[in-house]
Amino acid sequence: MKKGVIGIVIVLVLVLGMSSVVVTHEDEYKLIRQFGKVSAIRDEAGLSFKIPFIQSVDTLPKELMIYDLAQSDVITMDKKTMIADSYVLWRISDPLKFAQTLNSSVAGAEGRIDAVVYNSIKNVISSMNQNDVISSRKGGLDEKIMENIGSSMDQYGVTIVSVETKQLDLPEDNKNAVYERMISERSQIAATYTAEGAADAQVIKNTTDKDVSISISNAEAQAAAIKAEGEAEYMRILAEAYGDDSRREFYSFIRSLEALEKSFEGGNKTVILPSDSPIAQLFLGY
Repeated sequence: MKKGVIGIVIVLVLVLGMSSVVVTHEDEYKLIRQFGKVSAIRDEAGLSFKIPFIQSVDTLPKELMIYDLAQSDVITMDKKTMIADSYVLWRISDPLKFAQTLNSSVAGAEGRIDAVVYNSIKNVISSMNQNDVISSRKGGLDEKIMENIGSSMDQYGVTIVSVETKQLDLPEDNKNAVYERMISERSQIAATYTAEGAADAQVIKNTTDKDVSISISNAEAQAAAIKAEGEAEYMRILAEAYGDDSRREFYSFIRSLEALEKSFEGGNKTVILPSDSPIAQLFLGY
């Protein structure tokens, strides 16, 4: 009997010891409850203790979690229907608030996240035209959704890290019609840009042609003035040359040779000169 009692006592001590130890891992919170209320939170990895049979332990995830929203229809500002499919990255940031408001239920938290994120997506898309929604699918839309959510989940001890759009597309029944309309609108915009560019090009061409014409006219005027100055200088030199008796005979001689040279151009030429011609006098030795 004595050995049996000792064995029972040892077992009870072991049970009490095991039930009083709390093991906390890196990726979790441990909530110590006493009579249903949270009396302590263990958020660092390691061993701790609780009062057996009086205190209980709840475990909450500490890591980043993902929640996948169901596909839903949303209406744009111009009354166009689109299909939105998104997922949310979130974590528990305040385990005490989480336990008090959501009773430590991850499923309850995901229900709140679903409602908040869906309403935010609906509000953001309803404030934008369909073309703007499509063009902002590369990231701008997610930023607006996060701004709209703000700190609305803080009251539950939950932080939404990001909202990512997996799909934001048109319903299959009107997708082709919308794409054709968008292509037509883009073509009209391109045609407008092309026409404006052609008009600007014509203005530049006309301005350039005018500048070129003015430059050519100025150049021709300068050339004419320079030519006139050259001719005037030439006539002045000739006048000086022929005005001097000592040079007149020499220049007359040179001019006669030049005239004779011009007369014989082409070969097989015969020149008939009167006897009083300066050239004839040159050959006759007068």
